[in-house]
Amino acid sequence: MIADSARAGRLDRAMASLRGLAVGDALGSQFFVPANYDALLSGALPPGPWQWTDDTEMACSVLAVLAAHDRVDQDALAMSFAVHHDFDRGYGPAVNRMLRQIRQEGADWRELAAALFNGQGSWGNGAAMRVAPLGAWYAGDPVQATHQAEISAYTTHQHREAVVGAMAVAATAALVADPDGPRTPDALLGAVLDLVPRSAVHAGIRRARDMLDYADVATVAAVLGCGRRTSAHDTVPFALWSAARHLDDYERAFWVTARAGGDVDTTCAIVGGIVAGRPGGRPPADWTERTESLPEWAVPA
Repeated sequence: MIADSARAGRLDRAMASLRGLAVGDALGSQFFVPANYDALLSGALPPGPWQWTDDTEMACSVLAVLAAHDRVDQDALAMSFAVHHDFDRGYGPAVNRMLRQIRQEGADWRELAAALFNGQGSWGNGAAMRVAPLGAWYAGDPVQATHQAEISAYTTHQHREAVVGAMAVAATAALVADPDGPRTPDALLGAVLDLVPRSAVHAGIRRARDMLDYADVATVAAVLGCGRRTSAHDTVPFALWSAARHLDDYERAFWVTARAGGDVDTTCAIVGGIVAGRPGGRPPADWTERTESLPEWAVPA
């Protein structure tokens, strides 16, 4: 009974995070449409329905694998990514090619991921954008969250910065979803810094903690980056800054993040997934209603 209750709690937290991630992703992606730019400035909602992108599709696989295996099984995760890969969701060209090769040719994800970008591996933000539900699953155990996030990242992103970016997002989500976790922005980011390795991502989070008293999002984005280069270290520190400053207000967290520009769907997916994993941090009901439903295969029975 205790184990069943604990599992139900993990699923509830992870599903809340996934739904928050999907709303942030889907609404954020609307602001790549020029006709919606005025709505971004005014805080008006564009007409629905809002379709989510690869950020949500891959996050669905993360949760589905956790629900099936109670941990990250890399082979199962890579196959889920490949089987559910929808070319029209906005994947980057390297990941599109990789997932198509796994699905159609039975290629080994280990070789493909390691060979990306002349053998350096991808340092993009893809491993970080999908991992907040994993962190919520491991609420109260941020060490395990970072470990499982590291394992999950390697299926597609093997550059150390991309891996650390995923670890940092998962650690933040695990700390935020824990009722006994740190509740001040400074304490939260300090705890994350203690959990992730030294790296450009780590240095960016340290700068983000130093800028927590800055209210001008344009200045913060200019210093930290906001995903314009789609790298982990250009994306994760800003997303954690925004989430840490708005832990109790999903709506405010979204608008602050979106108005920074850059890779808006991804930064809003990360922030949305982190904030929604916190009790009381879920998105407004009408936002959820306008967002495309999650696929049935992603929702654990």
